Amino acid sequence: MTPPPRPLPMRIKLFHGSGAVAFGIKDNGFSIFLLTYYNQVLGMEAWLVSLALVIALVVDALIDPFLGNMSDRTYTRWGRRLPWLYLAPVPLAFAWYFLWVPPIEGPPDFWTLLGLAITVRLLLSACEVPSTALVPELTRDYVERTTLFRYRFLFGWTGGLITLFLAYQVFLRDDLLGRDGYQAYGLFGAIGMALFVIGSALGQHSFVAKYPKDKPAPFRLRAVFHEIVEAFSERPFLIFAAGALAAYVSQGMTFALSNYLYYFVWQLSEGQIALYPLVLFVSVVAVFVLLGGLHHRFGKARTGAAATLVSMAFWLIPFGLFALGAWPQLGTNASAAVLFVFLFVSNGAGVAAVISATSMVAEVVEAFEQKTGRRAEGSFYAGNWLVQKSATGVGILLAGGMLSLAAFPIGTAPGAVNPAVILDLVGMYCGAILILGLVSAFWLARFPISRADHEQRLAALSSTELTAP
Repeated sequence: MTPPPRPLPMRIKLFHGSGAVAFGIKDNGFSIFLLTYYNQVLGMEAWLVSLALVIALVVDALIDPFLGNMSDRTYTRWGRRLPWLYLAPVPLAFAWYFLWVPPIEGPPDFWTLLGLAITVRLLLSACEVPSTALVPELTRDYVERTTLFRYRFLFGWTGGLITLFLAYQVFLRDDLLGRDGYQAYGLFGAIGMALFVIGSALGQHSFVAKYPKDKPAPFRLRAVFHEIVEAFSERPFLIFAAGALAAYVSQGMTFALSNYLYYFVWQLSEGQIALYPLVLFVSVVAVFVLLGGLHHRFGKARTGAAATLVSMAFWLIPFGLFALGAWPQLGTNASAAVLFVFLFVSNGAGVAAVISATSMVAEVVEAFEQKTGRRAEGSFYAGNWLVQKSATGVGILLAGGMLSLAAFPIGTAPGAVNPAVILDLVGMYCGAILILGLVSAFWLARFPISRADHEQRLAALSSTELTAP
């Protein structure tokens, strides 16, 4: 019987999780402020800004598997991942800063924004893919892997929400459309990204800095293609990808419509919307505390599927009550309070589902190793990012299509939009959320690697290593 692995030191969990702050800062900027800044402040056409961001997302998604494979092939005395975490953050910081302080006179053009957006995304992936791929290397324990991802999500969300708070209360407090405020926002993000990624690598250095067990073959493009296709053809990974794809389409659609939902549907005031980041943060903390016990008792697949259904239900119930006329008067504190209660449960369950699914990928690594004799953490987690980014792009396109089909007016104040238009938008959106939630839960529940399967596989791999010449 294989003895249970020792728990990871707390400092390793903290340092590893802190590396996700850079991802939280990036997500905050791209999701909330970039379109407003380039359109309203710098004067670019909104559709050109959106086109540049979607193209950058697609390019990044397609290149991620190659970054993951190159990370798997890195062979140094500092291991496979640390060199990336030392080399990528500084150019990432400069690229992020120049995204908010374009190095040209006058309004930036399409190609400048596209180049900067692609550069930022690729350099961020060069940090995030190797950092995430460290999880299966740090521990093979089923529960400890969940713990590492809990810390990653906690730090990522905290970094993004603190940046969001500072943006509204410090950098853009006096003028939401002030160029100087966005430049300060960009500088703060650049410094934070570099410090946290490099600090994360330094904190884990003594724990993971060693030559990999096996030296990879020389880089050949044909071999790389073969390895990526081989990894992505694993049945457990394909089942995970089907569930994750539906979940991320739903997430991308919701993010793209968030301003329309909160301002036009729920008619939140500025004071009420200021509580929104706090509700999200508290829900993430609750998941951080509870998820380990849920995985221990029910397993990752069942927890992920159930959390998906809970998240979907608690997100749709308010819209159903609104359509039936059973909701408190819009714009009141009572309406906002009830909405935030449902949001707390829905967002917490959604985060639990995403952490469960992301942690499940780690178990695919050993299944692949047992089958092929080769570990491919970077390739599998790059595949996870490929699914996420591609699905997010689809969600953004669906959101735009719904706005067009509902004939949503331009330049109309919240509360002044025709109620029939609001109901059309809500109907299409909720129908899509329901279908995507059911599809995601269906596939996540069918993930074929349980905790018992994983531990049996570890015992077999350990036995093979002990008897190998």
